[in-house]
Amino acid sequence: MLKLTLSAVALALVSLTASAHGPARDHDTADTRPLLIAHRGASGYVPEHTLAAYWLAIEQGADYVEPDLVSTKDGVLVARHENAIAILNADGSIREATTDVAERPEFADRKTTKTIDGTRITGWFTEDFTLAELKTLRARERLPQLRTANTRFDNMFEVPTFQEVLDLVEQANLRRRQQALATGGVKAALRVKPIGVYPETKHPTYFDGIGLSLEEPLVRTLHRNGYRGRDAAVFIQSFEVSNLKDLSRMTRLPLVQLLSASGKPYDFVVKGDPRTYVDLTQPANLKEIATYAVGIGANTNLMIPLKGGVLGTPTTVVADAHAAGLKVHGWTFRAENTFLPNEFDSSSNPAELGDMTGQVKAFLNLGMDGFFTDHPWLGKQAIDAFVAGQ
Repeated sequence: MLKLTLSAVALALVSLTASAHGPARDHDTADTRPLLIAHRGASGYVPEHTLAAYWLAIEQGADYVEPDLVSTKDGVLVARHENAIAILNADGSIREATTDVAERPEFADRKTTKTIDGTRITGWFTEDFTLAELKTLRARERLPQLRTANTRFDNMFEVPTFQEVLDLVEQANLRRRQQALATGGVKAALRVKPIGVYPETKHPTYFDGIGLSLEEPLVRTLHRNGYRGRDAAVFIQSFEVSNLKDLSRMTRLPLVQLLSASGKPYDFVVKGDPRTYVDLTQPANLKEIATYAVGIGANTNLMIPLKGGVLGTPTTVVADAHAAGLKVHGWTFRAENTFLPNEFDSSSNPAELGDMTGQVKAFLNLGMDGFFTDHPWLGKQAIDAFVAGQ
């Protein structure tokens, strides 16, 4: 019943986006194309980290879906942007919420204040709930003032487990293989490129510190579901370094080092390592990253910094990473004007969609190998245009 309902909702969502962007097109299986990574699912169209968002992203042409992973009290990995599922301001108003927990009186006593990676936060946290309790909550749009249309889906979806995300991806892959088998036979079915998963371990040092390590259940779940070896359709990503190095000794699955344009990995803060994320983009450090990872997830400003609100002079980060043998996946491309460099804005309305395709093209021209986007439908259009122009 859940799968049938989810499919029906997803098809309805596809029709909604199709009316705005044209008919859906088949998933392209060419290995040379830049990778399209659905950031938290199709989060520009549906509340992030819901099964509906992941399914819609697949229907829109994503090569990979990206769940951020945190832990429940009983050690189950679930998909949430943060372990904080509702955050309060000092006056008690809601600053950010991805669930309805703040309105659930039965969980009022779970409100607490914690320090997560050096930041003091008051709210509700996944690690204070069992999976059964978390499943009683409902997901909400994280950016309701900006993505007002997405709020019509508030309270419709559960918080999914990582296993449920993998089940959904396998369901989609099975459907594609069946379609290929019906139309082109066994050889066609074998040529189908599977949709992959791109999980991120969130706050691994913090979760280690409270006895809910993320790495072991992540590897165990992936291996149990058949994700093994360097060629598996998965990338495991993290902003921290130590846990990726630990993972490299636990699995042969591909790893990706996330790099922000500011700050430093929190495990570096804890260990007193003076290096910043920017330092890690230097050739010698990229070579070190290549000893445990296959790629970097680079903030767009590391590749082409903004100058006066517009794209400035590209750096050598992409070329340097490639010289170290690393793939480069850029983050995060969003279509709303508020997130775009000024030259790609469509108007002064921050919520209106601008020319994300133009922004993506500038980075693909630089050699970026793939990118994370909240708008996979538009991301696929950008890749199609780029490939056609080569």
